[in-house]
Amino acid sequence: MKENFRPVLRILLWIVVVMAGIFIVYAGYVSIRYSPDYMVREFFSDMGGPYDFLKLPERKLKASPDPFMFGVDESREAQVQEIFQANPGIANLDAFLEETGTQAFIVIQNDTIIYERYFMGYKRDSMVTSVSEAKSFDSALIGMAIEDGYIKSELDPITDYLPELAERDIRFKDIQIRHLLMMASGLRYNDGGLPSLGDGSLTYGFTDLRHLALTETEVVEAPDVTFVYNNYNPLLLGLILERATGKTVTAYLQEKIWTPIGMEFDGSWSLDSEKSGFEKMESGINARAIDFAKLGRLYLNAGNWNGSQIVSSDWVAKSTQVEKGRALDEKVSYGYMWWEMPRQNAANDFLALGDYGQFIYVSPFKNLIIVRNGEKYGLEGEWLEWATIFHQFASELKY
Repeated sequence: MKENFRPVLRILLWIVVVMAGIFIVYAGYVSIRYSPDYMVREFFSDMGGPYDFLKLPERKLKASPDPFMFGVDESREAQVQEIFQANPGIANLDAFLEETGTQAFIVIQNDTIIYERYFMGYKRDSMVTSVSEAKSFDSALIGMAIEDGYIKSELDPITDYLPELAERDIRFKDIQIRHLLMMASGLRYNDGGLPSLGDGSLTYGFTDLRHLALTETEVVEAPDVTFVYNNYNPLLLGLILERATGKTVTAYLQEKIWTPIGMEFDGSWSLDSEKSGFEKMESGINARAIDFAKLGRLYLNAGNWNGSQIVSSDWVAKSTQVEKGRALDEKVSYGYMWWEMPRQNAANDFLALGDYGQFIYVSPFKNLIIVRNGEKYGLEGEWLEWATIFHQFASELKY
């Protein structure tokens, strides 16, 4: 009987040897083409998820010395549950949130928390991550840099700040800052293909994102033609912010947003690596859910914070109220790194959105903010299904 197994064992052994050889050759190619550090991270760290902040170096954000506190009205919890549970897919709100992998869920109306829940062992002071919600912070910082005079205008060519791009391809001069914000830069973004070689893998996991953005970007069409959700765009915005302000992006965030709007807790911004020290502009702002809600409050109030104009109202409008013709379809539009859901005869609802279901959802129509953080979408329709649920909730909620 043992003799009968020997050919099978030899075949299995050869399969293992061949597969190991392929892996070694492929890993070697990735190491040579990019870097050994990137190869190790990409093959062994599973980057690009809601727990990246546990694996990456970071730059600290300090809690505000004057934290802002929302009011609390627990008497309205039943109303919130009733409205959500009118949806046929939500029999019990808390059970639904837990089953869908929700970590934190907060509903705020008129500066008052009317529903607040945590799951999976999370608490109010537990750290969650923005993933791509960070792009909405990026947008705010660009608007502030314009207001501060560091950047002349969002109409500036990006090569005014990154001239080396034009040395590679003169067509980079046609790309304006606004094109990066609108995800209409005309830059290549191929998220598929071989593992570790796609633009999605590179922009999430590369260990020198400055170098990547300056050397790997490629113009494939004219700007302002096609919407392509492209992580090179926020990386280039980060480089522009660094060069224009002379500060790290985290330091500028601390100065312009974190402290002025009263963040209650410390936070951080994940970095590409200790050596490079560049913020992961496409993702990686780490905070508590209640503090993420404050960016929503700032934009709900047209950039005004208790009488101080933190972000210009004009910039908030450009970011969140899309002009005619810039809608992606009948349900969704995209402004300056804020997603939008139109309303009839009322201002758009808008949202900061991160992969795996991170939301800062704002409905000016009802003076409403909804924050949801999770380790997965948990719904077949993913982010759009969540946003539709929130949109319907805002429609039904009373003042």
